[in-house]
Amino acid sequence: MKTLNCGLKNILPVLLLLACLEGNVQAQDIHFSQFFEAPLLRNPSLAGIFEGDVRVQMVYRDQWNSFTNAYKSGSLNAEYKMPVGKGDDFLTAGIQILYDRAGTAGLTTTNILPALNYHKSLNSNKTTYLSFGFMGGLVEKSIDRSKVTTNAQYDGVAFNPALADGETFANPKYDYFDGSVGASFNAAFGPEYVNSYFIGLAYHHFNRPRNSFYRNAASALNPKIVASGGLKFHIDDNTFFTLQADYSNQGSFNETIAGVLYSYKVGEADAPQYIIHGGAFLRWKDAFVPVIKIDYNPFSVALSYDVNVSPLKTVSQGRGGVELSISYIGFLDRDNTSKNKMLCPRF
Repeated sequence: MKTLNCGLKNILPVLLLLACLEGNVQAQDIHFSQFFEAPLLRNPSLAGIFEGDVRVQMVYRDQWNSFTNAYKSGSLNAEYKMPVGKGDDFLTAGIQILYDRAGTAGLTTTNILPALNYHKSLNSNKTTYLSFGFMGGLVEKSIDRSKVTTNAQYDGVAFNPALADGETFANPKYDYFDGSVGASFNAAFGPEYVNSYFIGLAYHHFNRPRNSFYRNAASALNPKIVASGGLKFHIDDNTFFTLQADYSNQGSFNETIAGVLYSYKVGEADAPQYIIHGGAFLRWKDAFVPVIKIDYNPFSVALSYDVNVSPLKTVSQGRGGVELSISYIGFLDRDNTSKNKMLCPRF
């Protein structure tokens, strides 16, 4: 087993790099176990699906570094919700920033994606909305060419860094435009409309950008379809459950992740001092993810850890990725704030 661990430790970063250099058309997107803390990556129409005027969320992920220098990923999204006219509709403007660094060669991906979402009220109670969102912007990828080694640098006896690596791409950096669209439906229900749910469908990479340092047409990024859903249901004044699930399909790959958080309000039910959440999610055939989260208005902090259950668990010893998220949701001191304008959404 010691030999196997050492072999994979050296081989895996190379495999990760080669997959990216070749622009594999079946490449998968970056994903987070706390996907519910990165809503724009799920569906741009989920921008604004929260109780407040402003939301800022950050997620940091450190994955597989127990046995190789694999992934470090970060997501930052910010949203601003604005009423439209004198009706019950509203608009959300947002931005999604995504950063990922992988492997010994430092393959780095940076996304800067503005988003816009229109929420159409479907009843006079301001409890049911249909939303349409768009997100699009610039993606930049780069590697540290000095850290790339290939078979072409083997001189028959040993590795020789003076030899050319044999790769034909000239620029270790490239960029492209990427776009996503989505729609979602959300509603509040129950006594005083304290419960809520949403469903959504998104289509990412609709423009099929070229995802390769070689810039060939065959390296177009596969579109990704994401179906999302969530339900928040109160048991009594102080306790509730929140269920979240995503199914995504990209090329020949698909992923299902779902789970539940149990939440308890500490203090008065209408204005709790804290809300403590605990639960778990399962990424099917990949990882079991326990989560703990604490709300201290207007901030939230959540911590999760992937327990690997895939065939890789033999090498990783069940260890996967740790994630930390911090979010802020607040109301602005302005006329026509969403605090009084909308009963929904409540996520």
